[in-house]
Amino acid sequence: MNESSIDPPAHEQPPQGRGPDRVPSPLTLRGIERGPGEHDGTEDLRLTTDAGSITCRLHPAPGDGAVLWVFGAGGGLGGPAGGLYTRLGGRLRAEGIASLELAYRHPGRLGECVADVLFGLTWLGAQGKRRAVLVGHSFGGAVVITAGVAAARMVAAVAALSSQTSGALGTVGALSPRPLLLVHGTADEVLPEACSRALYVGAGEPKQLILYPGCRHGLDECRERLDRDLMAWLRRVLRPRDGHDSPGT
Repeated sequence: MNESSIDPPAHEQPPQGRGPDRVPSPLTLRGIERGPGEHDGTEDLRLTTDAGSITCRLHPAPGDGAVLWVFGAGGGLGGPAGGLYTRLGGRLRAEGIASLELAYRHPGRLGECVADVLFGLTWLGAQGKRRAVLVGHSFGGAVVITAGVAAARMVAAVAALSSQTSGALGTVGALSPRPLLLVHGTADEVLPEACSRALYVGAGEPKQLILYPGCRHGLDECRERLDRDLMAWLRRVLRPRDGHDSPGT
């Protein structure tokens, strides 16, 4: 599968999506194409649905936890900060946590993109994954917040990086009591840090806001700090829970 045509530049993320925000009817799986991935240990997937195909990169792992990653309004795989999703997906796989990088069928259309994420969660559930964390960048922040509310039974936590408020501000409060992580650079040239601050105010507990001084929208300048902080948070919210532990601690 040739993915080069769908990988957008990290900074080309419009602040708002295009088209209707209504989430369409659930998608139905028609077929799966699988092949070896470009990166070690990954698989290329094409999930064919009754409304088009969704291109994915799978980092397979045996545990029951997973992370589903989506990009901004330009779609594609890899993520910001020089391929954050692929980089952390490899590290998580080594710890028994699967990852699914998902490229939207119709980038920039909030409702359609939320439907893609909900379908991705359903597919992960069919693979034996019981808990998932959603991570989205820019426009993808609104996608994962909205999808997280809609899929409350499976979604353990949500992380929104350099997020827009459009499509998310009126919804984010309903994520609680599941953990929310908000990350933003103070020098974001596309969406100001005020977006994540507003989402933080609107969200319930548990929640965390991390601001990186001097970091721009693509989060390239804070790559090492982002890797460290996001990885630590993912480990915490996906760790096995007992009667004395909760995902927000």
